[in-house]
Amino acid sequence: MSITTLGSPCCAAEPAASAPTGMERELARELTVLRRRVSVAAVLTLLVMVATLPHMLGMHLDWLPAWFTSPWTQLLLSSPVLFWCGREFFSGAWSSLRRHSADMNTLVAAGTGIAWLASLVATVAPEVLTAEGLPADVYYETAAVILTLVLLGRLLEARARGQTSEAIRRLLQLQPPTARVLREGIATDVPVATVAVGDLVQVRPGEKLPLDGVVVEGSSWVEESMLTGEPTPVAKGPGDGVIGAAMNRSGSFTFRVTRVGDDTTLARIVALVRQAQSSRTRVQRLADQVVGWFVPVVIAIAIATFVLWFLVSGNLVLATLFLVSVLVIACPCALGLATPTAIMVASGKGAENGLIFRSAEALETAGGLRTIVLDKTGTLTMGQPEVTDFERLHGGRMPVGTLLALVAAVESRSEHPLAEAIVAYASSRCGDGDLPPLQSFEAMTGSGVLASVAGQEVRVGSPRWLRSSGLDTTTLDPVVARLERAARSVAAVAVEGRIEACFGIADPIKPEAHAAVAALRRLGLEVVLLSGDARRTSEVVAADVGIVRVIAEVRPGDKAAVVQQLQEQGQGPVAMVGDGINDAPALARADVGIAMGTGTDVAIAASDITVLSGHLGGVPAAIELSRRTMATIRQNLFFAFAYNVAGIPIAAGLLFPLTGWLLNPMLAGAAMAFSSVSVVSNALRLRRFRPRLRPSGAGT
Repeated sequence: MSITTLGSPCCAAEPAASAPTGMERELARELTVLRRRVSVAAVLTLLVMVATLPHMLGMHLDWLPAWFTSPWTQLLLSSPVLFWCGREFFSGAWSSLRRHSADMNTLVAAGTGIAWLASLVATVAPEVLTAEGLPADVYYETAAVILTLVLLGRLLEARARGQTSEAIRRLLQLQPPTARVLREGIATDVPVATVAVGDLVQVRPGEKLPLDGVVVEGSSWVEESMLTGEPTPVAKGPGDGVIGAAMNRSGSFTFRVTRVGDDTTLARIVALVRQAQSSRTRVQRLADQVVGWFVPVVIAIAIATFVLWFLVSGNLVLATLFLVSVLVIACPCALGLATPTAIMVASGKGAENGLIFRSAEALETAGGLRTIVLDKTGTLTMGQPEVTDFERLHGGRMPVGTLLALVAAVESRSEHPLAEAIVAYASSRCGDGDLPPLQSFEAMTGSGVLASVAGQEVRVGSPRWLRSSGLDTTTLDPVVARLERAARSVAAVAVEGRIEACFGIADPIKPEAHAAVAALRRLGLEVVLLSGDARRTSEVVAADVGIVRVIAEVRPGDKAAVVQQLQEQGQGPVAMVGDGINDAPALARADVGIAMGTGTDVAIAASDITVLSGHLGGVPAAIELSRRTMATIRQNLFFAFAYNVAGIPIAAGLLFPLTGWLLNPMLAGAAMAFSSVSVVSNALRLRRFRPRLRPSGAGT
């Protein structure tokens, strides 16, 4: 498995996953500051509320001294709550004012500031109010309680953000701090940060792998479940790639380090999850725009409420209460939390299941998919083709050993997966002797290869390509038809213009393919099989797994055009699932590109979602998670808007003339804080997400 390579450093670097990044440190500092301020605000606010008990109860309390219940004492106790504990609200409001805009801080600062200033006037110059026949009441407790509740809401929000990064923290803790490096034949434990690309590292049973590499000696079973979601240990031997942070279950081996620092699989996974958590969806951007005009409208409503009630009642205190209530209850804090909290939880949950979303927009778009295109080789099939049939033509004039040696010499230069199968077959039949020299070699993309070997022209490729090259395929066609009906890919061999033989190559279908396709269809998606293979072969595979629509015989360079055509036909949004280099353009062209984590770096780089384990069940799981996340976001936005829309008229005193109901600003602050907590709690429900088809192959 591999993750997008950003370039291997030439020397050892501090692994990004070995210590918390600035984001984690900043969150930790924020939590520490918020806990301190909430604690101080809670204590001072409680004292202020106790000091107001005689006034609130309308009776004298002997156990409270007169100096403690004085407005001056309340002023002294409430001022630190506003101007130290809640100073960020006022500094934020001032910054917005300087930018000629308004935000959530504006409403909180205006509401509590007006309540505190009105109380200050009543404390310092009560005669100003009594001369107008108004009571010199103070509302320090109102301002203090509102600020404390809002701070408590922000503390809970910060804790929720910390909880959503739990998956990242567990990933960060996976990498061991040291590695046993072989230098000059001596094994020495050294810090991981000092290991360089090319170093040899020993791993014993029960140890975690410190970095990515390739096994050079020994064998073992390695568990990669925390990274890929695949619970079954994987056999590793010489030549196999290994992932840093995986657990070595049995046996010991030595591997050569291929990636360090930010280039390791673990570091790349962490970086991609963080990128998704910090990005923004279209819905979130829309919510931000709504807040941009919502806050000025609320301020206008609050001012109009104050003026109207003062003109109607002549009571400055009553008008101020309505003003503060409107400002506080309308604060769209819940609206600002609705989307980011859900995105952060979903991204972390996806990482736990081996699903890496490159951005929040990918997480959003995946839920609205209508069509999903599956590449055949390596996606729907194992991607490990093997020769099952070898047919000689023209009476077998050329000796088998000579023919296979020519073919092996040509195919050993090809990167096509079918070429590897042919070379392996030729080696098994003829041994690993010296191959004849190549004078020239040319790969015909999507068709085959043309080479000059030992002075002879050799073509190995699809029957369709040989036919288009002018070769006589009369004897080949019936063999091809028979092999394709058996779901075999066919590669024919022509020497000096005469077709000598053909190979039937089978690529086993992944065990989970049937269940994954069924899950995609249950989600209401049209599933399309896309392949460069022959139509008959592709149709047999499609029928086996339950796919109706097949687009076959597509050249690698044309896959992106097929995706574009589906989009233009109104079948979008369209997802493309692939794993090879030739899938990269189609992955990038699709509305959502989904790469198998067992594929190439190029494919993963071009994708929006990576299924780390390569298990096809990760595709419906990613779509399920997206739909659940978007449903949660819509619920959050509805509750946030509904709360504000319903609360503002009551806070403005609409029911006061009819029922005498007056929404105390403290109750408005409590309701506003509760709405934020409810939105965060609703988002945290995503932590219980369990896909019906597990990406790890655990079943349904």
